[in-house]
Amino acid sequence: MPSRIRILMHKLKSDIPNDHLRTALGEIRLLSSVNDDNRITIAKAGAIPLLTNLLTVPDSQIQEHAVIALRNLSISDKNKGIIVSSGALPGIVHVLKEGSMEARENATAILSGLSEFEKNQVEIGDVGAIPPLLLILYKGTPKGKKDAAHALYHLCLYLDNRIRAVSAGVVPVLLDLPKEAWSEMHNDLMSILALISIEPEGIFAIDEAEAIPFLVEVIKSGPLLSEYTAVRILVRLCSADRKYLVEIQEDGLVRKLKQMAKHGSYFESIDAQKLLNMVGQ
Repeated sequence: MPSRIRILMHKLKSDIPNDHLRTALGEIRLLSSVNDDNRITIAKAGAIPLLTNLLTVPDSQIQEHAVIALRNLSISDKNKGIIVSSGALPGIVHVLKEGSMEARENATAILSGLSEFEKNQVEIGDVGAIPPLLLILYKGTPKGKKDAAHALYHLCLYLDNRIRAVSAGVVPVLLDLPKEAWSEMHNDLMSILALISIEPEGIFAIDEAEAIPFLVEVIKSGPLLSEYTAVRILVRLCSADRKYLVEIQEDGLVRKLKQMAKHGSYFESIDAQKLLNMVGQ
């Protein structure tokens, strides 16, 4: 196997016709999908910089093979650092913006894994990943949406990326997602909204999107974890501006908040009680 990989690496380095290059890339793509040993061996043979160089070629099939092979290699934690240090992020984002839907969703999957590491969050945001990730969140397949949500959550742990997400329209995108997406990713999507609400720009965007009724409905009938996340967001909104209190003073919500204050965990109970105090209960 190592000798075969060396031959394939030589082909990637050589000036060969595109059809031969597609064949070599297809084989690398297949080998990298098999197991972690293959992924590590292929990376050690120098595949990642070579694949990175192919992310911006005009041939869509070559680009697709390259990004899928990189996605396979990125499954191994040992390769994640090599991908970033090889300067692959701009090329990955190029595919995310310009590639076929399959290529874009594989680029999304790479960023989903890389975004889990704090040191990568700044650089991923800097190369412009957030707007195209939002597009995948809105228009992608269920798997693409899930990967995009995972990436956006981790990216929004970093302050500058929260501002970028707000500027890119994250709040209306989240609120406009179909019910099926919310049913599958409710906690992830609410967590993104909670991070956005930390910033004044985020509070303004939530207000502009008229999201209060949505948050109230989540508290009354959403999944348990999302209920408490929605309470935390409303506490931030009402602390920033008391005008929001008018929209949340309804009997059904007050009853639910009292239940949450009584039966939630320590911090969950505190948030629910804070909101009750704000509405005079």
